[in-house]
Amino acid sequence: MQFSENWLRSLVNTDLDSQALSHALTMAGLEVEEMQPVAAPFSRVVVAKILSAEKHPDADRLQVCKVDVGLAEPLQIVCGAPNARAGLLAPCAMVGAELPGISIKQAKVRGVESFGMMCSSKELGISAEATGLLELDSNAVVGQSIREHLDLDDNLLTLKLTPNRSDCLSLVGIARDVAAITGAKASFAAITAIPATMKATKNVVVSESASCPSYSGRLVSGVNAKASTPAWMVKRIERSGLRSISALVDVTNYVLLELGQPMHAFDANKLKGDISVRFAKANEPLSLLNEQVVELKADDLVIADGSGAVALAGIMGGKPTSVDDATTDIFLESAFFAPSIIAGKARRLGLSTDSSYRFERGVDFGNTRNALEYATKLILEICGGQAGEVTQVTGTLPVRHSVKLRMSRLVSVLGIPFEQTKVAQLLKQLGFSFIEEDGEFTVTPPSYRFDINIEEDLIEEIARLHGYDHIPATPPVASLQMLPAPEVRLHQNKLRDSLVAEGYQEVVNYSFVDESWERDLLGNANPIKLQNPIASNLSVMRTSLWGGLLDTLTYNLNRKQDRAFLFEVGAVYFPKVDGFEENTRIAGLAYGSAKPEQWSAENSDVDFFDIKAHLDNLAGSNVSYQKDEHVALHPGQTARILKDGKAIGWIGKLHPKWQQHYSLSRNAYLFELDLEAISKRQIATYQEVSKLLPVRRDLAVVLDENIAVEKVFSAIKKANLALVHDVALFDLYQGQGIPENKKSLALSVLMHDTQKTLTDNDADTTIANLLQLLQNDFGAVLRN
Repeated sequence: MQFSENWLRSLVNTDLDSQALSHALTMAGLEVEEMQPVAAPFSRVVVAKILSAEKHPDADRLQVCKVDVGLAEPLQIVCGAPNARAGLLAPCAMVGAELPGISIKQAKVRGVESFGMMCSSKELGISAEATGLLELDSNAVVGQSIREHLDLDDNLLTLKLTPNRSDCLSLVGIARDVAAITGAKASFAAITAIPATMKATKNVVVSESASCPSYSGRLVSGVNAKASTPAWMVKRIERSGLRSISALVDVTNYVLLELGQPMHAFDANKLKGDISVRFAKANEPLSLLNEQVVELKADDLVIADGSGAVALAGIMGGKPTSVDDATTDIFLESAFFAPSIIAGKARRLGLSTDSSYRFERGVDFGNTRNALEYATKLILEICGGQAGEVTQVTGTLPVRHSVKLRMSRLVSVLGIPFEQTKVAQLLKQLGFSFIEEDGEFTVTPPSYRFDINIEEDLIEEIARLHGYDHIPATPPVASLQMLPAPEVRLHQNKLRDSLVAEGYQEVVNYSFVDESWERDLLGNANPIKLQNPIASNLSVMRTSLWGGLLDTLTYNLNRKQDRAFLFEVGAVYFPKVDGFEENTRIAGLAYGSAKPEQWSAENSDVDFFDIKAHLDNLAGSNVSYQKDEHVALHPGQTARILKDGKAIGWIGKLHPKWQQHYSLSRNAYLFELDLEAISKRQIATYQEVSKLLPVRRDLAVVLDENIAVEKVFSAIKKANLALVHDVALFDLYQGQGIPENKKSLALSVLMHDTQKTLTDNDADTTIANLLQLLQNDFGAVLRN
């Protein structure tokens, strides 16, 4: 929000200088991002009138001018500006003047004495370029300081407002806050109803009253669209960052800047039939003021007439019904649109307008009629004409619910003592109505304060008016207590450390992802869609961390990083019948060589079993793997990860089609686990270490080839055979000597007893029990 400091001071009379005013606004939460003077410092420049302009005797492009600067005698000045002429009022820098980069001295120009310099806006530092002298209004007083005449002793302030302070997107709103902060008295123009001087009206039908709870409009006939906008209005508009277009448009922009109410003027003779406020029809066309033709969607709110949409409500008017120099009758609109209806619509069409910026954040619904009356008054004064009756349609307006403020809570939060009378005074300065009773205020915020909803909002208001810099920095005093850290649960950082030790690097990605990732990569046809995404490629909530990891991999490969081991701990989101479910997962990706490049060993690419080993270290020994299929993974190298028979994640090689999609020259391996499932661990228990030598026996058994080794080990573990300490697979064989559809497993069996040395008989009995178990459960036979 950019504005003129002098304009602000015309509304609120404060004794603070520019720097102090800027500091006060910033400390009150209205950060002054920039303050710069309207013009560079200069002196001895006055309003001058050219009395005569004659051709220079020795130069074709120069003129010798007699100039009245308010002294007894006119000055002779040589001027080369193309628009220098007798009767022109323009700035004149007299001898001794100091302009930006120029010192004015008496000089001879091609043999003719010159006692000053006629100035353009560029030479005064007002604009970057100029084609001739700065022409002044006919009411300019000769001899008056040009700084005074053009109001150049002014600063441009730019506020960096937070989204909740939409009430300060106007000069009146800022003035209200300055008055509250400084205690100065604000003085606003009295707005009175303009009496109708003609009976003509325009019928308005609001079909969507929830989206447009208030709509006011009136006809103004017989206006002079070619009338010049007053210089004071042009100055204020341009110093607010807008450009002057025409008197009718300038008035609506001026009201927008002063009152914060966006308005629009239609050419009444171009409208056909009644005005209606409705949602657009699908693909309904509309030609906007910026000459952009858009196809509207069914959730776009429009202003329409009998021929179709004529304006995009709260965003921009239509070109066909816009005012121009030939306009004689206008329909003036002032409305309140619900912020939720306008939010995101301008961005969707690639637009950014002052109107949409305000409506998205909230406009004072109590000021709609006042803005219409104020704009009508200005139009009648500048362009003339006759005003018709106001057509007003009002539905259910937002309600400003009362908010309770407890003195005890205020003191507790701010940590400083407050008198109840002081709080009451600050609330009055803010313009809040309240009821005071038993150390509690029941406060009703005004219509323009959308941001006052809870007690903490009122505490913030009291704090910023009191002054954040007046609140002492008191170190907190609190007792520290160790939080419980049960051994059965691993902290996330322990899991992170496990992967970092394996060479992984942690990344953090958005929870918002591209809809195509969810649909194609993960097979999710109905992802959770965002109502107002920050970008078109971040439009849905993720159900897996893999999309972000693959995107990060691509980013690194494009920067010549040919090896990447990445992991992420983050939330994923799923729809439920009664809302949404959020889970935390840990996922990883491995690409490139298994180990960093080194001189002592040849490089080999990472494979499935490397990643499985990393997962075993991460999840512990109580997880198992089951062959399965996933849409994103290679059908022959994919496994479900199970814990206690429950699926908790996936591991596998990236599907070849996705490898081709991401232009990966080598295989990429992925895994993802439920964080909660692997955070739970069994507490380790002490087991006596045998002081006696163990006994090892090797045996080979033949069984069906479709029996997974994992099942064999699970059965042995579950049986808990006496003396068996460990069983490991050291060979797998299929071929000559083994029947078809069979395989041979060579197992090493380690046995020991903590109390005695095992005999051959003990070992033989144990092996016999083991063989009997394998035969009963899997039909295994001892290999000859």
